Amino acid sequence: MNTIPVITLDGPAASGKGTVAELVARELGFHYLDSGALYRIATLAALKAGVDPADSEGLTAVAEKLSPVFENGRILLEGEDVTLAIRSEEVSRATSKVAVVPGVRRALFDLQRRAARAPGLVADGRDMGTVVFPEAPLKVFLTASARVRAERRYKQLTARGETADLDLLTKDLEERDRRDRERAEAPLKPAADARLLDTTEMGIEEAVKKVLDWWTTAR
Repeated sequence: MNTIPVITLDGPAASGKGTVAELVARELGFHYLDSGALYRIATLAALKAGVDPADSEGLTAVAEKLSPVFENGRILLEGEDVTLAIRSEEVSRATSKVAVVPGVRRALFDLQRRAARAPGLVADGRDMGTVVFPEAPLKVFLTASARVRAERRYKQLTARGETADLDLLTKDLEERDRRDRERAEAPLKPAADARLLDTTEMGIEEAVKKVLDWWTTAR
């Protein structure tokens, strides 16, 4: 495990970590892990199964049975393409509640660790550097103001033809941030040796270049 180079990018929702991580992985020829997708998949599966978000045991049981397939940019769950479904606002709102369940986090931990394969991995999430890959030689924590992150989310939703309210999105992100920071297991916080990257007034290309520069130094 320690021979596989890993870069972790953690941060709150809509901070840009997914886009930056994917582009960095592409530039380096590394594999890419969207850990948030796993939690979204678990959430969607629970919603489909009618499991109450307050039912920790039920949510854990669902997570333990997950066997998603990542194929050519698509995500398949039990043969169904859920690539777009896991990005719905309903799933987005519920995911942060599902993600605080210790049993769910334990069930998905092994799936995430197994994603580290040669020649390397770029992993984004909320606890990649603090919990899942604490040995990673480069850990980055991305952040941005809640309003800017809400605006990014608003553009994503409207581009898909979904209706959205910017003020409500801002409040929702602030509440999700609070839950993520205050959860008992693997709270959202930068690793002690993480590099901080504020993307509030930064474009994607600039953020990608910064991470690549840090990687050149780290290795």
